[in-house]
Amino acid sequence: MAETDLIIRSDDTTAAAPGRSLPANVEAEAAFLGAVLIDNRVIEELATPIRPEHFFEPVHQRIYARILQLLDRSAVVTPVTLRPYFEADEALKELGGAAYLARLTADGQGLLAPRELAEQIYDLALLRELVSVGRELVGKAMDTSESVAPLEQIEQAEAALYKVAEGAGSQSEAQSFGLATRTAISAIEKAFNSGGHISGKTTGLTSVNEKIGGLHDSDLIILAGRPGMGKTSLVTNIAFNAADRLLRDQADGIPLEKSVGAAVAFFSLEMSADQLATRILAEQSGISSEALRMGKISREDFQQLSFASQRLAELPLYIDDTPALSIAALRARARRLKRRHNIGLVIVDYLQLLQGTGRATDNRVNEISEISRGLKTLAKELSVPVIALSQLSRAVESRDDKRPMLSDLRESGSIEQDADMVWFVFREDYYVAAKEPKQPTDGDDPKIHEAHATWAAEMERVHGLAELIVAKQRHGATGKVRMRFESRITRFSDLAPEDMRNQAYGDE
Repeated sequence: MAETDLIIRSDDTTAAAPGRSLPANVEAEAAFLGAVLIDNRVIEELATPIRPEHFFEPVHQRIYARILQLLDRSAVVTPVTLRPYFEADEALKELGGAAYLARLTADGQGLLAPRELAEQIYDLALLRELVSVGRELVGKAMDTSESVAPLEQIEQAEAALYKVAEGAGSQSEAQSFGLATRTAISAIEKAFNSGGHISGKTTGLTSVNEKIGGLHDSDLIILAGRPGMGKTSLVTNIAFNAADRLLRDQADGIPLEKSVGAAVAFFSLEMSADQLATRILAEQSGISSEALRMGKISREDFQQLSFASQRLAELPLYIDDTPALSIAALRARARRLKRRHNIGLVIVDYLQLLQGTGRATDNRVNEISEISRGLKTLAKELSVPVIALSQLSRAVESRDDKRPMLSDLRESGSIEQDADMVWFVFREDYYVAAKEPKQPTDGDDPKIHEAHATWAAEMERVHGLAELIVAKQRHGATGKVRMRFESRITRFSDLAPEDMRNQAYGDE
């Protein structure tokens, strides 16, 4: 068999530069296919994930795709079993038809180093993707016929390079329903095996996990509320719980793909990194945040704080407190964190402090729409849940019932449209406390004493109670989750059984 018998002319006439061809090794592709046809188990032992689009030659792509399809049916794949599928293949006929399949297995040289051949095929495919990305980048940079947006082009180039780095080149835009089904089954199995029936990342709050099934990959979750409701406290608690669970699962030897914890990227546009760290230290040490800030702690408190800080030192929680980030810059930073630290959850505090690309800043509604779409795109691109905090309009304050509604989301209806889940935090004690009547003194009218006693009883009933209102959920029912909020250390927790006594809280 002559070596040239296995060399095919590519249909791809695009070259990296005049007089140069794209990186490829057709002989390696043929040798690898021959090894697979001789011993189907070769594919099972590969460390490199080879897909049909990684092959340079279209005929090789089709052969390998058919091999994978037959192996998925548990069939034995040989040149003989492949032959019926390629009798009408015009490109293969030019090479001798079905006889070409037999020539692939003629010398069996591919069996000497199938892993090395697979790695070379994969690496060359990535180089071709880099050539494609570079060509497109140069073309756009040279084209000034439309509005010039260099920052946007940089963001697009980085996104394309991230896909190449992840091995998800532009040719793999669609996936088979079979692959999607297997992914779904894996998520269902994860939920079945977890004690809390969580199919996504844990929030650390059993009541919330039971309501939403955990934080699902590719979901955009909007957490909104009026100032003082505890939005930042809640996401800080969730960030710690997810990162801590990952740390504990790793210590227990649980594989990353089976853990319900996650490394967390926290983009804080409002608070500094040390302020967020103080919140988490307060929660874990049980010392008041105010006492920590003012240094009003005892020696015993300081020792307890030191122990808490040592335990948190290895926490996979990464805080970026860069102010005035654009949505493009945030996505670029998130991609870097995904590549370097394999983050599994992104938190943004808060959405309205992000900036658009600059072209829509004359219209705030359009800019917010661009930001919300960008966050949803980020969730899908990185395949992680994204939690974004959002403000509410003041319309809430004008109603007797202060519980938020979807129509209260501020500045853009696209926030509701783009979100997979919308949560509202509501604390009734915040509003009851603001209605405190005059404190009675000796000699005051009995009605003043009665009014304050009535208020005190109401305050005692609602003190420390909080509601997480799930106003939208693509994956399940909406409703309310009751929690306890400890304002002293800014921590949300599940209600204890005694807290539920005489409470008739059902889903709406």
